[in-house]
Amino acid sequence: MSFRMPAEWSEHEGCLMAWPTRPELWGDTFGAAKQEYAQVARAIAEFEPVTMVCLPGRADEARALCGDGVTVVEMPIDDSWFRDSAPIFVLDEGGRRAGVDFRFNAWGGKHHPWDADDRISGLLLEHLGQPAVRSEMILEGGAVTVDGEGTLITTEQCLLHPNRNPGLSRTEIEDELKARLGVSKVIWLPYGGLLDTETDGHVDGVCAFVAPGKVVVQLPADPGHPDYARMRANRAVLEATTDAKGRTLEIVDLPQAAFVQVDGKEVEVGYLNFYLANGGVVVPVADHPEDEGALAVIAAANPGRKVVGVRARVIAYGGGGVHCITQQVPAARPAE
Repeated sequence: MSFRMPAEWSEHEGCLMAWPTRPELWGDTFGAAKQEYAQVARAIAEFEPVTMVCLPGRADEARALCGDGVTVVEMPIDDSWFRDSAPIFVLDEGGRRAGVDFRFNAWGGKHHPWDADDRISGLLLEHLGQPAVRSEMILEGGAVTVDGEGTLITTEQCLLHPNRNPGLSRTEIEDELKARLGVSKVIWLPYGGLLDTETDGHVDGVCAFVAPGKVVVQLPADPGHPDYARMRANRAVLEATTDAKGRTLEIVDLPQAAFVQVDGKEVEVGYLNFYLANGGVVVPVADHPEDEGALAVIAAANPGRKVVGVRARVIAYGGGGVHCITQQVPAARPAE
C-alpha cells in the first residue's frame, strides 16, 4: 500500500498542538509562552478543530487559557513542538489516513529527556485510532515542506547534520522520504537559518509551498541580516529546478524581518513560520513595524484565505513559530 503526504493547504480534519512543558526552556517567560500558545490555538480553532495535548494534571490550566473551542487531552510529553514530535499524516490511494511515526531525538540530543516525545507519535495514533507507519529514521516535520504532488523541499544543513542520522547517506535519507511520504522528487537547499541553531536549519524557516508550483521564500531585504546571502543561494537553487511535474517554480519573496527583545535576548520572529488552516493562514507577528508588510505578502500568496496575525514573540524566544507548534491532521475519506 502506498501513501502520500498531502499539502498543508488540503482540507484538514483538525490540528494537533502541545502545551508548554519545560520551565527551564522558557524561564521567566513560561507564563507568557502559555498565553501565546493559547492565542494560537484560539486563532486556529476559528478555522478547524484543535486538540491540545498537555502533561497529566495540566488540563485545567490549558482549558482555562484556550477556551471551550479547544479539546484538551492529557498525555506524557517532554516538550511542546508538535510539528517535530507528532506524527506526519499521510493518505493512501483511497483517501484512508495513517500516521508516519519517525524517530525523534530532540534535534540532535539538545534537550533531555526526549523519550516521551519519541513515543508520542505512537500514542497519538493509538488515541486517534489511526494506523501507524513506522520509520527508524530521525525526522522532524519542520524539516520538510511538500506540494502533495510529488515534490518535497528540505535543507542539507538539517537533514545531513551528523546529529540526526549519521549512519544514513544522503541517498538513503532521500529514499526513505520518498518511501514514507510518497514523494518522487526531493529538492535540497543548502541552507537553513544561520541563527537557527536549535533545529539546525529547518526548512519552515526558509521556504514553504503554498500551492502547486508556488513557494514563499524568506529573502531578507537588509544586507546586514545574517541570512542575506544564504537565502539568496537557496533561492537560486529553486530558480534553477523544477518540481516533480516538471513545472518551473513560482517564487514569492518574503523580505520582512523582525528582531525583538524578549527577556533580555534578541530574537527574530519568523513570518514564514505560518500555519495553513482550512480557509485561513495563522501568521506569527512581533508587534513590529515589519508586521504589516509581511502579512500583506502572505495574504497575496494565499488568495481566498483569511490571514490572521498572532503575537508570537515568546514562541520565537523558545525557538520557533506558529508552524513549529502545530501539526495538521488531513481529512480522510471514510472507510467503505
